[in-house]
Amino acid sequence: MKPQVLQHLHMPPLLATPLHAHYDVHPLWQEANPQAFLAQHGHRFSGYVTTARFGVDLATLDALPQLKVISSFGVGTDVLPLDAARARGIAVGYTPEVLNDCVADTAFALLLDVARGLSHADRFVRNGQWLQGQFPLATKVSGKRLGILGLGRIGQVVARRASGFDMDVRYHNRRPNPAVPYTYEPRLEALAEWADFLVVISAGGPDTHKLVSADVLRALGPKGFLVNVARGTVVDEDALVQALESGGIAGAGLDVYVDEPRVPTRLLALDNVVLLPHLASATHETRQAMADLVVENLDAFYASGAVRHSPLG
Repeated sequence: MKPQVLQHLHMPPLLATPLHAHYDVHPLWQEANPQAFLAQHGHRFSGYVTTARFGVDLATLDALPQLKVISSFGVGTDVLPLDAARARGIAVGYTPEVLNDCVADTAFALLLDVARGLSHADRFVRNGQWLQGQFPLATKVSGKRLGILGLGRIGQVVARRASGFDMDVRYHNRRPNPAVPYTYEPRLEALAEWADFLVVISAGGPDTHKLVSADVLRALGPKGFLVNVARGTVVDEDALVQALESGGIAGAGLDVYVDEPRVPTRLLALDNVVLLPHLASATHETRQAMADLVVENLDAFYASGAVRHSPLG
């Protein structure tokens, strides 16, 4: 018999098709009352498939007494119950490495877009404003200073992208990484004060909640730009909106928000911010590779008792 696995929410065919081929999958997202279903049938399932955006809450975990493995589509772990999983001996799989390039590409696309005003310029042409005058001057990117908050796997790819633009790179982590050639800045405010562009690619969760504060934005200053492809919670969103409206910073490129998919209305009215719908890894190639790893993590666990890639170490 195939192992019984819960599918937390609707997933594209590139993941759902192989998942259903390998496992006896129940779509929890189709249940009118998921809590009632879990109370009656939760003991049947040994596997759980979710995403880095939605994770697994503790109430669901408690309703799955036979759960042995969680396989998550994505690299974020802030909504995965890692401590509870570790305590119960539940394996956790995720999909690192395969999305590094696309997330880094998106970060740089946002950086170029907001600095040069490309999305704003597109609207300028479409709205017929070019007939009334020239588009305003923008900010050069090449040769500028790039600060990276979170020099992990993706952050290092962002730094490599920056070399093609002759940018000087510094970074802030909880601790320095001796394996990288970039200058470490122990204080985030100091990094922001130095940088022309601050790219946020740190993990989410309580440790980084509103880490990019009003003080950090003030240090970035009226000529500085913020790019966030991490989690919306890493940035104080109210402070960011205020800084963008007042000219406290020059602009922002955002792929993530605090309450997705609800974007603050005040951001929608601003031309100095580029807004994306959390699509950094959303290419055919990368999403296929992520889907493959979700299934491979499950396959590896049911074959050997260990997932292929785990945030638990």
